[in-house]
Amino acid sequence: MEIKFDDFTAIIGKNDAGKTTVLEALDIFFNEAQIDKNDINVENIHDNSEIVISVSFKDLPQSIVIDKNVSTTLQDEYLLNENGELEIIKKYPNAEKPKIYIRAMQPKNSICQNLLIKKQNDLQKILQDNQIDTNNIDLRQNSQMRKKIYEHFSNNSSLSVVEIELNKEDAKNIWEKLKTYMPTYFLFKSDRQNTDKDSEVQEPLKIAVKEFLENNENIKIQLNDIAEQVKKYVSQVSEKTLEKLQEIDKTIANTLHPQINVDGLKWQDVFKGISIAGDSDIPINKRGSGIKRLVLLSFFRAKVEQKIMEKQQTVIYAIEEPETSQHTNKQELLIETLKQLSQNQNTQVIITTHSSVVVRNLQFDNLRIVVDDETYKTGKSIENAKQGLLSYPSLNEINYLVFDDISEAYHDELYSELEIKGAFDDKNEDNFKKGKDTKKYKRECQSCKKGEKHKKQEEHVNGIRIDDLIKTEIIRHQIHHPENKLNDRFTQEELKNSIELMREFLLKNTVCNTKQQSF
Repeated sequence: MEIKFDDFTAIIGKNDAGKTTVLEALDIFFNEAQIDKNDINVENIHDNSEIVISVSFKDLPQSIVIDKNVSTTLQDEYLLNENGELEIIKKYPNAEKPKIYIRAMQPKNSICQNLLIKKQNDLQKILQDNQIDTNNIDLRQNSQMRKKIYEHFSNNSSLSVVEIELNKEDAKNIWEKLKTYMPTYFLFKSDRQNTDKDSEVQEPLKIAVKEFLENNENIKIQLNDIAEQVKKYVSQVSEKTLEKLQEIDKTIANTLHPQINVDGLKWQDVFKGISIAGDSDIPINKRGSGIKRLVLLSFFRAKVEQKIMEKQQTVIYAIEEPETSQHTNKQELLIETLKQLSQNQNTQVIITTHSSVVVRNLQFDNLRIVVDDETYKTGKSIENAKQGLLSYPSLNEINYLVFDDISEAYHDELYSELEIKGAFDDKNEDNFKKGKDTKKYKRECQSCKKGEKHKKQEEHVNGIRIDDLIKTEIIRHQIHHPENKLNDRFTQEELKNSIELMREFLLKNTVCNTKQQSF
């Protein structure tokens, strides 16, 4: 299964489709989150004993340092795959410790293979044995020697895909160096207690306390003085205790003294119970669940931005169901905030969502759909949102297919599609109305109001025009004219049935572009 992530990506799908699995897999990849045998794909009938997570990176550093302090490039080291991307693969046999690989296009020549893990003496020997010109290179710099060897054999060596294992002793240093270029990944889950004891709240506050204590020399002196005073007082109590003990039995102890490592005291732990309160000193854990989640999400963002400032590297926000416990208008505001966040340089946002409101506020290209449906392709996969039955991409259609969101807007779009294509034209042999039952639909007649003659011979009773229409037409009229109270309003079930009838018609008929032609 392959997924392309943009600056902002929303993964949508039905319950238990696997949306959260994607976020957790990335957490395992980037943060070495816990993994167990229950994570193995039981549907893989060929080999269900290994978990493989592969991540490719496009925005690559212009130069990297992989040995000593010498700069080189991923291109010069032949560390890019056939798409020009850095692809890291982690394989977890039996859900155990991973084996790490780089998938790259490397010269087929046997001499050029595994140059990255060769020691300096080995590289020098290759240069000497193959009489490669070493002018203008430093034989103490491995990257320069590797580049010279690659250049020498480039004319008679084509490239092939190889997987370079980085767990081997000589390659571990390369992986440690490459890790420093990886994005920082933060996962914010939806199934949390939402209290001010959560780590997302606690950690930023603890960091602030730690920084204050470490960076303020006067505070350090005062705290050390307090510690010495405590030590002196406890020593006095110990001496008194010894006196009383020896009055009972002198053989028990000759000395009693407190063991306090003043220099090892972690003063920030004194504030481990720190929490937050808002207006009127109301603790956050006493607020509504929606408010608590918004506050915690804000702390989460603050923590991530602090990490960015510290490490100066790219970051990925992964947020599971940001709409949880949020009112509709809060969902819209929150998603706009996240969209703006994704526009920051070196920032990606990935969310999962069950909300049709969230989807409507996104661009079509932002969507990735977990599908197990013939609408897209057979079998479970994650697909970019594609054009469906309509002649244009429709978020209403996606919401209907994924969330069973039965909306008047989607009914309107389907009806318009049929109307534009001529499906209601009486001249068409495969008319949509053919064979469907009709009902009486009443509406005020404007001609009767004005005392004008009727252009068509329709049924009129006391200024009310009565038409025989199929249910789909009646629903269409009621959507566009809610002020007409002369008819019973359609039900949600009738709306869905009408949508399904139009979808079935479009699926069965190849619709032409003009009204004059049949389907």
